[in-house]
Amino acid sequence: MIDLYTHNTPNGHKISICLEELNLPYTVKVVDVRQGEQFKDEFLALNPNAKVPVIIDHDIGQTVFESCAILLYLADKVGRLMPSSGKARWEAIQWLFFQAASIGPMLGQRAHFALVTSEKIPYAIERYTKETNRLYGVLERRLKEREYICDEYSIVDIAHWGWIYTAKRMGFSFDEFPNLIAWHDQIATRPAVAKGITVPAPLPM
Repeated sequence: MIDLYTHNTPNGHKISICLEELNLPYTVKVVDVRQGEQFKDEFLALNPNAKVPVIIDHDIGQTVFESCAILLYLADKVGRLMPSSGKARWEAIQWLFFQAASIGPMLGQRAHFALVTSEKIPYAIERYTKETNRLYGVLERRLKEREYICDEYSIVDIAHWGWIYTAKRMGFSFDEFPNLIAWHDQIATRPAVAKGITVPAPLPM
């Protein structure tokens, strides 16, 4: 059994989608990040960086934090949604790191400065909007005549999809990126994805 410590965030939804795709039994432990529960000592013992999600795999007593590390752990545990070796695995790992290092941080900063903070800083909004659009362009070119980011549907798609889904829900424009939106819309039809984005709750409006 797996315990999933999470909240309704893009990174949290990555893991609930993956657990649903892999048909792994799990128990949800809600960590209300909007109330600061991630800073409690009992959670910091699981993740010193005070971020959700975290899993505990009670089958072997393994705790894993960082969402992309959790995705890789789960895929390897079951032997699905990730190439097992060779060039295909390293290609997938590269794109997984691309999401962790670029897509998540840049989209998160754009949303913060454009939508969340009461003080609107034009330089910050412009900076993160330009960088986000550049990153969308990387994915748009990658998805030209390609169904998934790598050869087959994988944790790479799951990792990216949660952030694109969130940006779309926030009302950011994707008019210049038809390949990216076609990819998003196709993945949205998967039953595990539809279920995963409700755990522990849908995104706040």
